[in-house]
Amino acid sequence: MKKLHFLFLILALYSCSDKPAAGPNAPAPSLPVLQIINSVATTYQEYPAAVEGTTDVEIRPQVSGTLDKLYVEEGAFVNAGTPLFKINEAPYREKLNNAKSNLLAVQGAEANAEIEVNKLKPLVANKVVSDYQLKIAESNLKIAQANVGQAKADIAAAQINLGYTLIKAPVSGYIGRLKKKGGSLVGPADAEALTQLSDVRNVHVYFSLAENDFVNFKDQYPGGTLEDKIKKLPPVSLVLGNNKEYEEKGKIDIIDGQFDRNTGAITIRANFPNSKGLLRSGNTGRIRLGLLHNDALLIPQSATFEMQDKTFVFVVGKDNAVKREPVTITGKSGEDYIVSEGLHAGDRIVLDGIGSLQEGTVINPIAPVKVTVAETNKTK
Repeated sequence: MKKLHFLFLILALYSCSDKPAAGPNAPAPSLPVLQIINSVATTYQEYPAAVEGTTDVEIRPQVSGTLDKLYVEEGAFVNAGTPLFKINEAPYREKLNNAKSNLLAVQGAEANAEIEVNKLKPLVANKVVSDYQLKIAESNLKIAQANVGQAKADIAAAQINLGYTLIKAPVSGYIGRLKKKGGSLVGPADAEALTQLSDVRNVHVYFSLAENDFVNFKDQYPGGTLEDKIKKLPPVSLVLGNNKEYEEKGKIDIIDGQFDRNTGAITIRANFPNSKGLLRSGNTGRIRLGLLHNDALLIPQSATFEMQDKTFVFVVGKDNAVKREPVTITGKSGEDYIVSEGLHAGDRIVLDGIGSLQEGTVINPIAPVKVTVAETNKTK
């Protein structure tokens, strides 16, 4: 029995001697670390916008008649004063001729009344006829003179109406859709205009800001009044329907005087040059508005990870142990985030290799980098 126990003891010692000796502790992983500093950044918010010409004019007839001629094509550019439409002028020319004939008739009556007055004056002076007859003659002369004035006014009105039969462009711009064709009966009471003429050498782009956005927007820039702030606002961009940015920059020039009570928003206008005619009245797009952020904290998106709908980073402590820290993101562009809560200037965060890190892991920080000024985008 003692021999059996001795054999088991030898086997146990032999099995223990086969285990490898425990090695030294594994070295701390070397990971790139970023030191956070305050930076100046700009976020961009986008707002739906509508494009209008500096002048959008409805072309309407001012007299009724048959549309005889159309001198322009849809979409054509015309200069101010260019003939656009011709209404049949025959009825209006006849009215002018009648007015001229009537003027000749009343001028003859005026001459007769004046002769009568001149004839009676010496007779009344010599007491050949009574003063009463002279007063009647003078009254008739005044009536004749009034008829002459009325006839001249009728001629002027007939000439104006005759001129209205030729419709000219009141401003330079592009012709819209032609709603009427030759032979159509047109008139001032028509529900539809003949066409629309838009001056789009410069365009006005209108967009709206909610009250909170407007307060934040105007607080970003110096100036004691809104007029002063408008002068110091940076240029704005227009994003077109194809998501491409319009090649020219615009300038905010007008802010509405009051908020819309129904929407709680205020309308702002930006003016854009349009020398190539790429924008037309009725275009839509988005105004990209820059908001300045002083003392912003910027971190790369690659340094963050998400867990339970929250965004985290690994902050490196003084002992080089990492700690998971939630952060609040207020803007982004490319690979950068703007952080409003969770980090402070001087903090260090792990840039790479965060997928294998655990809370409390001690690392060997390498290649510390500083955040540079960047621009960030925030689409509303």
